[in-house]
Formats: sequence, C-alpha cells, structure tokens
Amino acid sequence: MKVAARLAANCRGSRERMAWLNRLPTALRDLQRRWSLVLGGPFDGEEVSCSWVAPVVRADGTVAVLKLGIPHMESAHEIQGLRFWNGNPTVRLLAADEQLGAMLLERCNPGTVLRELPEPEQDRVIAGLLHRLWREPAAPHPFRPLSALMEHWIQETSADVERWHDAGMVQEGLRLFRELPATAPRQVLLATDLHAGNVLQAEREPWLVIDPKPFIGDPAYDAAQHLFNCEARLRSDPKGTIGRMSDLLGVERERIRLWMFARAAAEPRDHWEDGKASSLARALAP
Repeated sequence: MKVAARLAANCRGSRERMAWLNRLPTALRDLQRRWSLVLGGPFDGEEVSCSWVAPVVRADGTVAVLKLGIPHMESAHEIQGLRFWNGNPTVRLLAADEQLGAMLLERCNPGTVLRELPEPEQDRVIAGLLHRLWREPAAPHPFRPLSALMEHWIQETSADVERWHDAGMVQEGLRLFRELPATAPRQVLLATDLHAGNVLQAEREPWLVIDPKPFIGDPAYDAAQHLFNCEARLRSDPKGTIGRMSDLLGVERERIRLWMFARAAAEPRDHWEDGKASSLARALAP
C-alpha cells in the first residue's frame, strides 16, 4: 500500500498515528467492500500530509474521493462540518465512518488548485468562500469553541519554553490567544485552515473548499491562514495586505493583525530555533 511521503513522516514519532498507519490497510479493505469501491492510486503531493486520499469509482460508475484522516485534534469534527455546510461551499460528503475517520467525498473536476491563480485573485475567491462558510449553527451542535484550540496551542507552546527565541514576544502571543476569542464580535463556524491549497476548481461550482477544520469563533481568525500563505506580499507590505483582506471580508483589520501576530509569535512549531516566524511576528507587531 502506497503512503504519501509527507503523511508517513507526519506519523513517525507518534505512537497513536503509527497505530493508525498500521491499521490503514485493513480499514481500506473494509471500506472498499462496504462502499463497493474500486480504489485508484493515492494522491501524493505538497498538500497530502494529514490524510490518506485516493480517487475511487463507485458501483454505479460515478467517481469520488476516499479520505482517511490521521488522529488530529484540529480536524476532529471535519465530518460534522461537511454535513453542516452540505456542499455550500464545500465538497459534498457522500458517506462517512466516524469511527474510522473515513469520508467518501465529491470529486472536484478538473481539480485545479486555487494556488495556481495570482494572489489578488486568490484573495477575492477566499473572501467569497468565507462569507458563505460563516454561519451560526443552531444548538445543540458538536463544534468546539476556538478557545479550545487556543488552549491546546498554549499548552504545546508552553511545554517548549526553554526553546523560545524571544520570550517576551511569545508571552504576548499567548496572552492574545486567551484574549481574542473572548472579545470576538461574532461567533460563527470557521474553516480555520482555509488557504489556496485547500480550494479546488470544480464542475458544480467554480471553486469548492476541502479539508475544513471547524471551530466556533471570531471571523477575523479565518483570514490568517490564507495570508500566511502569501508570505512575500505579507512581509513586504503587511499593512496593505491585511487591509485588502479586511475590506474584502468586512472584518476589522486590527483583529486580523492581532491574530496573525499571535500565531507568528506563539503558535506551536517543531523548530523554535528558526527565526523566520519570529521575524514575521515583529513585522506584524504594533
């Protein structure tokens, strides 16, 4: 069974994820039988790091995508999020096994990644998708508050205190992780990981969202991931780049800047000795 290189690397060093990887062949055989699927070769590329994903053909001859995600705190409610959005503007969920973390998904054709467009065009598409994603689910619902993700990050970053590059800046980022969720002007369902690599060209709609990681919280947070993927523009003109997304989204630019500073300063990372994120945090600081 072929496994994408980045996915295999992401499983190493975690007992839980290695156990998931060892169970994967059995899970695939089970799903192939139950859902009457013919599996194609798995996707392998820059974006394939947290899931085993492959094209499939169903019994009626239609095409789809089979996805099994690794154990991951942030994506724990992806299935429920896809059910909530119901194809507007995400890929449609055709079937799911919550115990296995398995999803049978609508196939995007031609599947062109939004990243292939110039960044100003990416801005407009991302903003339009976010406006459609930002809805308030009726209670009761399964989604966790954004503060739960921030608390998870606070614990991970605090465990690395001895490796911090700039303690004062990290502490300020951690303070904002606590403050910003509590002061949000609105509470909506967020994608939290929406960037141009997670938007595909499709036939049903021009662009569809994949890989949402749903949390309830501040809309300003959802601007950050796309902007972090526009690093050269962000570093050369942080104020103008943030201001453009603020105008497109109708979200307060200062809240976007604060979220981006906090993440650049204090988000958990493998390599604290790399000053790249710290230099970006300084560029985003007041």
